Amino acid sequence: MKVLVVEDDPAVAEPLVEGLRRHGLDVDHVAYAAQAVTAAREADVVLLDLGLPDDDGLNVLRSVRATCEVPIIIVTARGDETDRVVGLELGADDYVVKPFSVRELSARIRAVSRRRRVEASLDAGRVHIDKSRRQADFDGVSLDLTAKEFDLLAVLAEEPGRVVPRQELLSRVWDPVWHGSGKTLDVHVSSLRRKLPDPAAIETVRGVGYRLADEVGSGR
Repeated sequence: MKVLVVEDDPAVAEPLVEGLRRHGLDVDHVAYAAQAVTAAREADVVLLDLGLPDDDGLNVLRSVRATCEVPIIIVTARGDETDRVVGLELGADDYVVKPFSVRELSARIRAVSRRRRVEASLDAGRVHIDKSRRQADFDGVSLDLTAKEFDLLAVLAEEPGRVVPRQELLSRVWDPVWHGSGKTLDVHVSSLRRKLPDPAAIETVRGVGYRLADEVGSGR
């Protein structure tokens, strides 16, 4: 398993890399946000510090999540509840506060890796989502979706028939604290519908949100 350590402090990075290697992991290390976004695409798990010299780690998290679903564990000195909540809502799989034991961190790495393998694919009747490849199929037809369109469909396909509130969609697909126009969501849903073989697959519940139609999720 290839682990990417994103940490700028050599006093933390060097013993961490050495310790994880002793636990049988293949470890790479970068110290800057600009390096992390590119290197994350080649990793199986990312350990991400938030206090990086060239950018905040949360921005790295956003950038990585826009392009791939690699498991990310935030490893940081920031222990406030607000930091934990924001990190997890932005897509981190786990949150570890320094100091920590390498043995515990190794166990967490293997746990999130197992969990992500199970969650990597999603079948919802006529819709199939491959999160690891960020590919979606409808009735076996591959869909050419933008990153936001893919994320929208993936969220709707998690529970076919459930109305997903507008605020939940904005929070999960765009930002936990969304200050932009709600029309952004409507525009992307309209665009997604045009790309589906059956545009009626996504239903509008006026004043509440959107849902994947029951008959689509059941495959009828």
